[in-house]
Amino acid sequence: MMITLIPRINPNEDEYLEVLRKIKREGTRRKGRNGITTAIFAHQMRFDLQKNFPLITTKFTAFEVIKAELLWLLDAGKETGGRLSIAKFNELMGKPSNAKNVWTGDQLNFAKKGRAQFEGDCGRIYGAQWRDWKTTEGNSIDQLAKVIRQLKEDPFMRYHVVNAWNPGELDDMCLPPCHMKMQFFVRPSHRRDKKMYLDTSMDQRSCDMFLGEPFNIASYAMLNHMVAQCVGMIPGELVITLEDCHIYLAGLDAEKKPVWKNGHLKAVNKQLERTPNKGPKLWLNPEIKDIDSFTMDDIRIIDYKNQGKIGATLLT
Repeated sequence: MMITLIPRINPNEDEYLEVLRKIKREGTRRKGRNGITTAIFAHQMRFDLQKNFPLITTKFTAFEVIKAELLWLLDAGKETGGRLSIAKFNELMGKPSNAKNVWTGDQLNFAKKGRAQFEGDCGRIYGAQWRDWKTTEGNSIDQLAKVIRQLKEDPFMRYHVVNAWNPGELDDMCLPPCHMKMQFFVRPSHRRDKKMYLDTSMDQRSCDMFLGEPFNIASYAMLNHMVAQCVGMIPGELVITLEDCHIYLAGLDAEKKPVWKNGHLKAVNKQLERTPNKGPKLWLNPEIKDIDSFTMDDIRIIDYKNQGKIGATLLT
């Protein structure tokens, strides 16, 4: 008997969907800070960035928001003393400074604790650590700029690491980093063309698999493309290690009682009924060679065909 193998149309997206299925099959129910989840621990996804750009197609995924968020993190609060502000994010999105966005809930919780230093202050999150890590002597380290320089000067070294988990500043963040660390790895081409591929790994301590993770996948894939262009390399593979990866079954009310209607399982089931479309491509302005020079207009998604929105409540 002859077996015909049907090629997968979007193996990158299959990586993500398989995690949803695995959590449904094997997940452990747990009650946490902001909801009841079913979760698994320590799973790895691998995305070949030469195949396509891994923007999820089985539901609409807001690329413009992802792009604005990454540029906001890379800006690292330059105009607000190394503290990221809601107003800057909204400026990148072309919205009023006080418009609601994906960070509003966490920022308001931060302000209620009396830790915000100005209206819309998110504190020393992600980008502040990537670009302005404070040493014990009070000096500043731009980890990302240092890694980009290292990739150019010594591509095969093993120090291409950028860390966002700073225990000394966790209380000065509206949300401790979910995606904590990234590392870059350079692979020579097997051909004689002397080209180099740039791989990126990311370690993530907490993974909201329905709402948050599609953003994280696309964001780090985009960052890989941007860094690769800045150092004259080719986007290679994105590897994400998911630690506590979960699907929300319910939110919690003010008395910490379950609110089942805010769970994500129904939305996940709807998504898993769909078959992925062919993945899109990412376009970067080829003239940009400096990580700080990218603007919203320099980054575009091409041929993104998605299957429509699936609503769910963001639990902060």
